[in-house]
Amino acid sequence: MNHDNGRAAPPTIADVARLAGVSRAVASRALSTEPRPVSSDKRERVIEAAASLGYKPNLLAQSLTTKTVNLVAVVVNHIHDLSDLDLFDRLIDQIQAVGKQVILVRIGSVARVEEFLRNGVAYHVDAALVFSDFADAPTVRRMFRSELVVMLNGLHDELSPVVIPDEHAGIFEAVADAAAKKVRSASLVTGRASSPVEQARVDTYREAFAEHGIKLIQTVQGDYSYESGHAAAAMLVGPGCPDAIFCTSDAMAMGILDVCRADFPHNRPSRFRLYGFDNLSLTDFDAYPISSIGYDKSLYVRHIVESVVNPRGFMPGQPPVTVPTRFVPRLTA
Repeated sequence: MNHDNGRAAPPTIADVARLAGVSRAVASRALSTEPRPVSSDKRERVIEAAASLGYKPNLLAQSLTTKTVNLVAVVVNHIHDLSDLDLFDRLIDQIQAVGKQVILVRIGSVARVEEFLRNGVAYHVDAALVFSDFADAPTVRRMFRSELVVMLNGLHDELSPVVIPDEHAGIFEAVADAAAKKVRSASLVTGRASSPVEQARVDTYREAFAEHGIKLIQTVQGDYSYESGHAAAAMLVGPGCPDAIFCTSDAMAMGILDVCRADFPHNRPSRFRLYGFDNLSLTDFDAYPISSIGYDKSLYVRHIVESVVNPRGFMPGQPPVTVPTRFVPRLTA
């Protein structure tokens, strides 16, 4: 290997090929993240040679050859809801499992989207996964100059694949559970009113309440966070307390539970029942045994990653891929 100023230069693909006893082309194919033909024996020799030399592939050089950069943008509003942590750890793991890395892009507001477009701020990525409801599908395609945009919110169009939970079944199951326990009045703590997904979720709750004869006596707007649920509790549990409080995130329900621990001896309801949404992993522990609505996150992530690795499987105008939700009963209900 070459030396410069007394220091060894980083090993090259030629060094790896020489040590493995193969051509540079074979070594390159063996280390590629793309499915390229090479015998298992030669692949193993190349991988061992690369490991012994400490060789790191040049991702820029690979991108010029394959026309990919093995980067996926995940576009979010912000990360302050605990459900984000449950989901994104799993999602990033599966994206890395198919040989790609994640760039997290925080939008935060509609104004930031316009700023990105105005200033030409964009990343060269193979795909963008859009959780933010501040950015619609055409805008994100322009932001990243990419046609592979997977929409995970309500601002989609017929040109991009869509993967979303089907919340109808889970919400109706939760409300039916409350009705069976003689709940006749309820309050609802919601998230951001501007979100099309949240608007649809609230409409589904209202429909379920009406079907089961439960009177919605109060709606309080939060922002999905623990803090907003904690603040909402004071408005909900005074005189005229409802029979049940439904929250559109588990984090908000956790905030209410902590304010009202005296109303839940041994985590069981004495004045009102409490329902969350998201089925956070934390609700499986003794501190927050909140009845919730959830979906199979592994299946959800699998559909998202499939859209990234098999973009030709999507046809324009194809209906959204949906993941069904279900009610998960716990002590607070």
